[in-house]
Amino acid sequence: MEIKSTEPGSLRIREGGEDDIPAILAMLDGAVEWLVSLGRTGQWGTEPWSAQPKAVAKVMEIVRVGAPWIAEVDGVPAGTLTLAPRPTSYVAPAGEPEVYVHLLVTDRRFAGRGVGAALLAHAAEETRRRGVALLRVDCYAGDDGRLVAYYAGQGFTPTEAFTVEEWPGQVLARRV
Repeated sequence: MEIKSTEPGSLRIREGGEDDIPAILAMLDGAVEWLVSLGRTGQWGTEPWSAQPKAVAKVMEIVRVGAPWIAEVDGVPAGTLTLAPRPTSYVAPAGEPEVYVHLLVTDRRFAGRGVGAALLAHAAEETRRRGVALLRVDCYAGDDGRLVAYYAGQGFTPTEAFTVEEWPGQVLARRV
């Protein structure tokens, strides 16, 4: 499924693939740079994802086994997420069929344009299309909780908190 528009500056969501890994890594690197500029290093640290072999391998694996989607504005990657039938290893499965959001990230050049919201709306539509009623995601729950609040604003409900090493996380769910 693809969301198409012919208006200049409009958002289009297309299926992604392994060829999009460099763009996904660039968006993650940009997010790290932005977070560091705000003094918010707890979420993803201070090093670009592309400079960390384990992080690159993680992105490659998520994209390989999941269904990546790329949001574009005028053909430029503006955001991404990958949908999978199960959560990451540090989150317990839901106990029912689910679609799990991995690697939601947007390019800061498109901040305020609703790219993340469009991708999450697309994820809900894809979940329904697959005949699944549960869409889940996890996120960083530290600092001021803005990321958890963002997902709540997108229709998700916090379910369980978790900690990986010293990283505080929150699982959120949305019935679709």
